[in-house]
Amino acid sequence: MAETEAGEKRTIRRGPYPELTLTSVLVGYVLGVLITISMGYACLILGFSHEGSELAAILGFGVLRGILRRNSIIENNISQTVASSVNGASAGVMFSVPALFILGETDFNPYLMVFGCIAGGILGIAFIIPLRKQMIDFERLTYPGGVAVATVLKSPGAGVHKAILLMIGIALSGTMSFISNVTKFENWALGQHLGMPNYMNGIWFVSLLTIGIAFIAGKGGLCFVIGGYACYWVLAPILARMNLLPSPEQLQELGQTMPGYLRIALFRPVGIGMLVGGALTGIVLALPLIISAIRSMQSAAKTGAAMSKDEMPIKLLYVGIIGAVIVLGVVAVTSVEEMGIVRGIVMAVLGTIWIWMAGVILSECIGRTNWSPMSGMTLIAVTILIVITRGLGDRAAIISSVMVGAATCMAMSQATDLMLDLKTGYLVGAIPRRQQMGQFLATWLGPILMIGLLFVLHKAYGLGSEKLPAPQGTVLASMMKGILEGNVPVYKYLAGAGLGALLSTTGIGGLGIQVGLGFYLPFSIVLTYTIGTILRIASDKIKGQHFSEQVGIPIAAGLIIGEGIVGVGFAIYYIISGMQGG
Repeated sequence: MAETEAGEKRTIRRGPYPELTLTSVLVGYVLGVLITISMGYACLILGFSHEGSELAAILGFGVLRGILRRNSIIENNISQTVASSVNGASAGVMFSVPALFILGETDFNPYLMVFGCIAGGILGIAFIIPLRKQMIDFERLTYPGGVAVATVLKSPGAGVHKAILLMIGIALSGTMSFISNVTKFENWALGQHLGMPNYMNGIWFVSLLTIGIAFIAGKGGLCFVIGGYACYWVLAPILARMNLLPSPEQLQELGQTMPGYLRIALFRPVGIGMLVGGALTGIVLALPLIISAIRSMQSAAKTGAAMSKDEMPIKLLYVGIIGAVIVLGVVAVTSVEEMGIVRGIVMAVLGTIWIWMAGVILSECIGRTNWSPMSGMTLIAVTILIVITRGLGDRAAIISSVMVGAATCMAMSQATDLMLDLKTGYLVGAIPRRQQMGQFLATWLGPILMIGLLFVLHKAYGLGSEKLPAPQGTVLASMMKGILEGNVPVYKYLAGAGLGALLSTTGIGGLGIQVGLGFYLPFSIVLTYTIGTILRIASDKIKGQHFSEQVGIPIAAGLIIGEGIVGVGFAIYYIISGMQGG
């Protein structure tokens, strides 16, 4: 022990700082469960997931430094690596599996789905590890998200302060969500009180989670907001002026409200087309990155980068890849009774190849632009798989395609998450091999959480409902159903795809997808999202960007967690009370 000038006692540590410890892994598991449930819930509302590494780093400071009095930032780095690995399933599963629930195909084998997603996650990690040295050490790709987490880890005092602010946000959002669920006050019809026409849809979604997501997104969320306002406050009035909207009597016959009719009959199909067109254009524009990634792999092979003592043994990676491919093959073959061995093997091989390609592409994209077209890559993968399985019958084709597609989506999510975390480790002096081990140790937990959560939320609220629209899953479900039934609203899809492609060529990453989500989602969510966007812009301008990052973002992150946990808690309560006849 030693004394400071103020007379305070502090411990002098000798030897290496703790890094991959039992404490760091267990804390990572706990934080991962908390973040994954919250982000999974948010993903079903907004259609996109927030990367959980910074959130885990802030919470990690609160637990490791604030409660357990541990002061190793590289141990906290392992903890956030484990937690964000668990959270990889919030996008990996929520972008794909909800399609089955929306299509009514809930009799799939959940255990097989979980094993498939775990196998996909292992494949994604194993395929991306050999590229670490080339992408991070040699090419020095930026990975803005990884840099942000490193900044948190290097500021221990600020980290503890942020943890306190995050807890305040959790308490505020949790209380608000609890009141909303008890009173059933989930939408505020402000537009009616202001005398707005019903086609302008002046209904606000009561959700601090949505405000928190918007605050974190900042100016980037403006594109999403613009898409919604263009639908209901520009296009809808034009249609009304041209007398192209149905009469109240016609709406009554259809059993729909005006906003509901506009969304289902017009804006949602166009939005789906924009999502597809934007994603495909983004991939085309990423071709230079694909070429760069292939060259990176060639350079890594020539220099023996993957054989560095800082990396995991290459033989272990081979075992992981072979084992995961076998599991993926078993998943494909056993997903439905109609699946033959040959067709199942073809699906497994194609899935494995797509995992490698997509993981490399996405890691390059997120490393250079901090934008990942994962939803588009998932959509393409499942579309290819549904074409292969089309002759099996609708049910068999849907279930088997989503089974393998979910594994590929999980792989992409884990690959990009690991590269972000490895960038953080590079900046704080962590040992890559230990981070890679932490990522492997946590891959199994996320799929179990998310598959179970989907069953709970579907039973309580219904996936694809107004409360949980599950945008990405609904898009996937619509595409699969259209392909199998030959009933695709071609002109609306093509119009949306053209607009999404055009927007994506502006150079703003993911613009077509963001505006498309504004078209697709209920406008009540867009209105509430606007509040968070305005608050962030005002905070940056009045208080400065430093204040927004140090104070605003931790509180906003707490708003996400608080409402997510309470929302899931009420879902469990509704199911239990229903079982008891309550």
